[in-house]
Amino acid sequence: MAAALRRGPLHARDEALRAKFAEFSGWQMPLQYAGVMAEHAAVRERVGMFDVSHLGKAAVTGPGARAFVDSCLTNSLDKIEPGRAQYTMCCDESGGVVDDLIVYLRSDDDLLLIPNAANNAEVVRRLAAAAPDSVRVGNAHGDLAIIAVQGPSSDEVLSAIGLPVEHDYMSFSEADVGSVRLTVCRTGYTGERGYELVVPSRAAGTVWDALMAAGEPFGIAPCGLAARDTLRTEMGYPLHGQDLSLDITPNQARAGWAVGWNKPSFWGRDALLAEKQAGPTRRLRGLVASGRGIPRPGMVVRVDGVDAGVVTSGTFSPTLRKGIALALLPPEVEDGSVVEVDVRGRAEPFEVVKPPFARPSPR
Repeated sequence: MAAALRRGPLHARDEALRAKFAEFSGWQMPLQYAGVMAEHAAVRERVGMFDVSHLGKAAVTGPGARAFVDSCLTNSLDKIEPGRAQYTMCCDESGGVVDDLIVYLRSDDDLLLIPNAANNAEVVRRLAAAAPDSVRVGNAHGDLAIIAVQGPSSDEVLSAIGLPVEHDYMSFSEADVGSVRLTVCRTGYTGERGYELVVPSRAAGTVWDALMAAGEPFGIAPCGLAARDTLRTEMGYPLHGQDLSLDITPNQARAGWAVGWNKPSFWGRDALLAEKQAGPTRRLRGLVASGRGIPRPGMVVRVDGVDAGVVTSGTFSPTLRKGIALALLPPEVEDGSVVEVDVRGRAEPFEVVKPPFARPSPR
């Protein structure tokens, strides 16, 4: 018998808003409320709010916690100070990506990690197995909820309930909504200015209700995972399991900027350095439809009529009003080239471009 889907602490709110649900990484999550196009537009033009409580949470604490995590994950924690967040990756020894995640550096002895839902347990397992006696690795998945407030009016919504908005990009602070202590971080997965609030699960409903009420004058809209996907694809942000995976390395995904190449150690370092020096055999590129074709993951990409690549993420862009995709292609394929995508048996032309496809300003 299949395991029952997990439900987040905001499930009752999602039901009350008549969300359409879908299974995602073992969770029953809101796919959409009013519809993908309306929710996408709300984030680009006003403000939208996402229940992303399915995202993983892991605490790494104790003397030497920062140095330990830095020796495991790809990016260099020496680049940031306490109160900052950092995008990084957990790789295996072959250089494949176990997961991409955000690290919140609270102090040298206290870090909060936000992996993807499906990979939280595996990231925790790998870190716990490698941790020295002084460092504790704990799974905090059920203890915390995450609410993302994204869009040009996100500052006004947070300010209306007394939350601070004087944050640089990828910085965070602790704050209160009434008696609820939470973390406010200037991060997001939409490309727009916005915040992610890490809230104790028991108080998630209270914070959600306060944000919805404060956001009403600004046209706030609850948004589901479908709009989250179109928004992140327009920015060219990778999704683990599609654009990053155990078979798709940071080099291939053009994510080498999140690798501390000068660090003495991190998981997968030797393999990734060797691949970087040799040059990856494929790279993630952007595609924009020249016609009406809508690409989907797994579709074949042809160069000069020959099968040469594959779409990893593909969708209809509500901003551009045409199909867009991320695809793994041979490294010699240049921006401006025209390739063909096999869209249900039709050879549809696409231009190779450098993401992002839309150009909002998250800062």
